[in-house]
This record gives sequence, structure tokens and C-alpha cells, in this order.
Amino acid sequence: MSFKSILRDLKEVRDGLGGISKRTWSKSSHIAPDHTVTPSENIPQSPWASLPPELLHEIVRRVEESEAAWPARAAVVSCASVCKSWRGITMETVRVPEQCGKLTFPISLKQPGPRDLPIQCFIKRNRATATYILYYGLMPSETEKDKLLLAARRVRRATCTDFVISLSAKNFSRRSSTYVGKLRSGFLGTKFTIYDNQTASSTAQAQPKQASPKLPATSYTSGSITYELNVLRTRGPRRMHCVMDSIPLSSVISEPSLVKEEVSSGETSSTHKENISLDQPLVLKNKSPRWHEQLQCWCLNFKGRVTVASVKNFQLVADIDPSLDALPEEHERVILQFGKIGKDIFTMDYRYPLSAFQAFAICISSFDTKPACEG
Repeated sequence: MSFKSILRDLKEVRDGLGGISKRTWSKSSHIAPDHTVTPSENIPQSPWASLPPELLHEIVRRVEESEAAWPARAAVVSCASVCKSWRGITMETVRVPEQCGKLTFPISLKQPGPRDLPIQCFIKRNRATATYILYYGLMPSETEKDKLLLAARRVRRATCTDFVISLSAKNFSRRSSTYVGKLRSGFLGTKFTIYDNQTASSTAQAQPKQASPKLPATSYTSGSITYELNVLRTRGPRRMHCVMDSIPLSSVISEPSLVKEEVSSGETSSTHKENISLDQPLVLKNKSPRWHEQLQCWCLNFKGRVTVASVKNFQLVADIDPSLDALPEEHERVILQFGKIGKDIFTMDYRYPLSAFQAFAICISSFDTKPACEG
């Protein structure tokens, strides 16, 4: 385009604006449209939004059943992203992890795991960046395209250490919609507190790529972890207790128990244990290992999920009072296990009543330095 043509176009634009300004000049300097058009009227509706509900239910059900593992399960998330009607039916069709044993949406990370078989994950540690990434699956794949579930970054402070937990491995800002909570340790590294950010987690479910609105964050204490001090510096595994404030004891004991007490006359009477409430928080303790004479080390049966000896390896079971009439398998059922399988690679298997977020927070507490707990 020549310079003369550019000037000619500019002159036409100037003359046109001048004519408009002379014809429409009034006390107000702006021009208002005749009809107000809402933004929603300009957005074209997808033809998929008008499908009959019965047909839509069948489509989502078939997709949910056929795509059971990641990355193929991303198709289920895509169904929920089509429109409002698709999202509602998808949320109705997809069951919670407790019932289906699958992780689909971000909210699934805050829901309890399955009762029968545990959900198997693994954690990668990056020493250079002080980050810990939780992936979905048995072990790292060769393609390194594993499903990322949660990420944590260690932040050392003067009197404590924070592990900021996020849905993204690139954004650990507490103002971001991906922020889900944190783990804070004390000065000695023997006591930890799990903080759950409820507002951020619900926002991240609905708008994962948008900044969360500036609402007051409703962080609450989800649980606490305590490592016992090794005062005598004796050799042995770490001993820990986890008090899950958000999980009642009734989650592992369904019915009120009866206790048999011996009276002085020698008779036996059945009475309710009034001083033990099933509404109190669930307490988890590490399962006691056995000493292997040939290997000269402490051993636990990880069923092939842990292959490298480490002081960080543990299994957690419910700490149930012996006076409660709980089933014998409830005392031995492993709710969370964590162990090393390679350099900076660890497995994490959890089940009901823990969620992925709670299990991940408990596991990363073992990465903090604990000189007062080891022999």
C-alpha cells in the first residue's frame, strides 16, 4: 500500500467521524446503543447441549466405563467441560473414589479412598528445587506422561518449615486457585499440622485455569502428625502417630461396642464403654516391624511395593483401643503405606478413610529432617 493511499484512508475516517460527531453531538459525549445486548446472547450454543437427557446419560456412562485409566480418562473430564447440562450429568454418573476406586476430578483428591483395594500412587522428589510430585499409578512409566495429582514445595522459615501443596507443579502461590493446603512442621521437626484450604479446593474444581476470587480463605486443621523422640538414641524405625481431626473413629468402627469387664465377684458383665466416644478423631500409628535375623534389619510386608530399605518406610494402621469390640482385621488393616523403590522415587498406597491430600501430607512429613527421632 502506497503512502498516498494511507493518507486517503485516514482522511476518509476523519471525515466520517466528523460527520457523525456533528449529527449526534449532545450534552453527553458518548454514543449509547439502541438495544442492550447481554454477553450471553452473543455466545453460540453448542449443538451438543440440546441432546435428550436419556441419550446424554448413556453417552457419559459408556465413556466413564470404557476410559478407566489415565490418560484415557481425560475424556470423562472433557465431557464435564462441554456445557452446564453435560457437567451436571457427568457429576451424577461418575462415582466417588470410595465406590469406584478411581480419581477423576480435582475434588476426588479430598474424598476418601476405596474400602477394599488401595489407590496406588508414587512420589518423585527433586532435591534441587525442594519439590515433591505425586503421580497416579504403580510406578513411573517410560514415556514420563504420568498423571500429576498433587505437588508440594518445601519452604524453610526461621522457626518452622512449610510444605505448600498445590494442584500444579509450577504454581505454589497461596492466592492461586491451585492452592489446596499446606503442611507445617515445628522447630524440631517432630510435630506437623495439616491445613486444608477448603475455598481454594472448591474453586479449583470449577475454574482450574482462572484466578480464584478474593474471598476469605477457610483453612482448617485436618490433622496432626507426631514423631516420637528417640531420647536414648536406640537403633530402630521411627515411631509416629497421626491424629486425623476431620475423620471420626466411627469410620473404622461402625457399631457401638460392648466391653466385657471382670467384676470382683468373678462374674462377667457387658457394659457400654462410655469414656470412649466414636466421635473422637481417628488416630493412626505405624505398624510395628519385625527384626530379620538374616538380613539384620527391621522388615515389613509391603507386598512388593517397596524394594529399598529406608528409615522413611512405614505402614499406618488404626490405633483402636483394645476394649472396643472391633474386628481383628481392623487392627491390622493398612490404611497408608509409604516406601522407597529407587533414587528419589517412593510409592504411596492409601485407602478409606484417608484422602489423597491427607495421605500425601503425611508422607511428605517423612522428608523433613528429624535428628531427634533417629538413632
